Amino acid sequence: MLHPSEPDIVSRVDDIRAKVARVKDSISRVIFGQDAVIELVLVNILSGGHALLIGVPGLAKTSLVEALGAALGLDAKRIQFTPDLMPSDIVGTEVLEEKDGRRTFRFVPGPVFAQLLMADEINRASPKTQSALLQAMQEQQVTYAGQTYALPAPFFVLATQNPLEQEGTYPLPEAQLDRFLLQVDVSYPDATAERRMLYSTTGTEDRTVQPVLTAAEVIAAQQLVRQIPAGDSVVDAILTLVRSARPNTPEAGPRVNELVAWGPGPRASQSLMLTVRARALLDGRFAPSIDDVIALAKPVLRHRMALTFGARTENVTVDEVIDSLLAKLK
Repeated sequence: MLHPSEPDIVSRVDDIRAKVARVKDSISRVIFGQDAVIELVLVNILSGGHALLIGVPGLAKTSLVEALGAALGLDAKRIQFTPDLMPSDIVGTEVLEEKDGRRTFRFVPGPVFAQLLMADEINRASPKTQSALLQAMQEQQVTYAGQTYALPAPFFVLATQNPLEQEGTYPLPEAQLDRFLLQVDVSYPDATAERRMLYSTTGTEDRTVQPVLTAAEVIAAQQLVRQIPAGDSVVDAILTLVRSARPNTPEAGPRVNELVAWGPGPRASQSLMLTVRARALLDGRFAPSIDDVIALAKPVLRHRMALTFGARTENVTVDEVIDSLLAKLK
C-alpha cells in the first residue's frame, strides 16, 4: 500500500510514467529493434545508476546514448577510450596562468563534468585510466591536486564494450564492474526492425530527438522511485536470489559451490531494490512484484559473478546459473 503521507504519489507516478513513455517513444523513432534495451537503460536512469552496454559494433549503442541525452535534456559528453588515454583526459588538468604579474594554476574540467557521460569502448584504456572513473561513479565528485570538485547532477556513466575484439583491451576491475547498476546486453534487431532501419536511415526522414524531460525532472523521478514501497515478498525474493548466488554460504546449493567462483555482494541486493521499483514506475504500477525481480536478475547479477574453471570447461554461462537460481522464485 502507498504511504498515507504521500497523497499525491498516484498523480506523480502517472505524470512521470507518461513522460518517460514519451521519452521511450521518441528514442524508438531513431533506435530500431532495441525496445528491451531502451527500457533497461531507462530503468537504470530512473534508479540513478550507471550502465554497461555490451554488444558488437554497429548496434546503435552510441546513438542510443546520444538520443537519451537529447530526450532527457541532459548535458551529454563522450570519451573514446584508447590505450593511450590518460586519467587527466577524463578528469581534467591544471594550466598555469599569469595575471597582473602573478602566476597561478587553474583547474580545467575534463569531459567527466557532464550529466550523461558516454565511455565508449571502456575496456580499451589501461586500468590506471579506468580507475579515474571510480570516484566519479561512486561519489559523483573527483579529486585533483588535493581539491575536490563536485560533478553536475544528475550524473550517469553509460559505458560500451565490444565482447568480440579483445586484442589491445584490459579487463575491467571487479570494483569498477560492481559500480555499474546494470549490464545490458545489446543483440541484433529482428528482420522487421532492420527493414524499418534501412528506410529511415538512408532516406530524408528527420531523425532529431526532441527534449521531453529536464534534468530537474529526472532528479524528481529518481526521488519518486525511492518512495515506491516494496513488499516483504519482493524483499524476500531479492535476498533469496542474491544470497543463493554466493558460493560456500549456507544459502548456496552444491551446484553453485561447484560452478561459481565468487558471487554478488550487497550492492547487488541494493541494485535490485532500486531497479524493481523503477521498472514498476515505468509501467505505471505503485509497487514492484516478484516478476520485476525475475526480469532484472540477469542485468543486475551477470557482471557481479564469476564462474569456476570447471564451469567454463563445461561451457556453462553465468545466465544459465542465474536461470537455475530463478527457478526457486517461480
